[in-house]
Amino acid sequence: MTKGIGRRVAAWTRSKMPTREQMEANRFIRPYAHRVLRSELWRFTRRSVPRGVALGIAAGIIIPLGQIFVAAMLALPFRANVPIAAALTFVTNPITTPLVWLFANWLGSFLLRIDEVTRVAPVSVAMQQTDFDRFLEWLTGETLVTAFGLVALAAFSSAVGYLVSGWVWRWIVARKRTRIIRARRDRLDRARHAEPEA
Repeated sequence: MTKGIGRRVAAWTRSKMPTREQMEANRFIRPYAHRVLRSELWRFTRRSVPRGVALGIAAGIIIPLGQIFVAAMLALPFRANVPIAAALTFVTNPITTPLVWLFANWLGSFLLRIDEVTRVAPVSVAMQQTDFDRFLEWLTGETLVTAFGLVALAAFSSAVGYLVSGWVWRWIVARKRTRIIRARRDRLDRARHAEPEA
């Protein structure tokens, strides 16, 4: 059951990840293609994968447009895995983005300790304000609070993603090693039993 789900998730991720050829053909990346398409940035290693996860989540949450391009460019100095960074930008999509922004607004208000008392303007200022002035003040205030919440959420989420993906990578490698050792032992046992007795 879990193997089937894991295969489906892996297949979906592979279908959504841009290939090297697609990135090479992208007009925004074409000037930097020789750097972005270096083979070490496309290898899946214990260091590059967690970095790619962290960069992809951060770019997906903070950057509203061109997330894949930004993630690919950030992968260069950090030597992160480009396909993983590009795929993880899909943490935000048309379905999740409104929820992420609502949560970021709440998180920003919570971290900055903004409540109704601090939002109310002095009476003398409030009497002179028009509805449009009050709307602009509310909009800019909420925008700054949400932006701060997005940065905080991206920092926390990318740190958690980095740690979890590093742990998952080590777990997968340990399982593979255990399987290889067990297979070698089984082969040796079969070879010993197959030897003719003297």
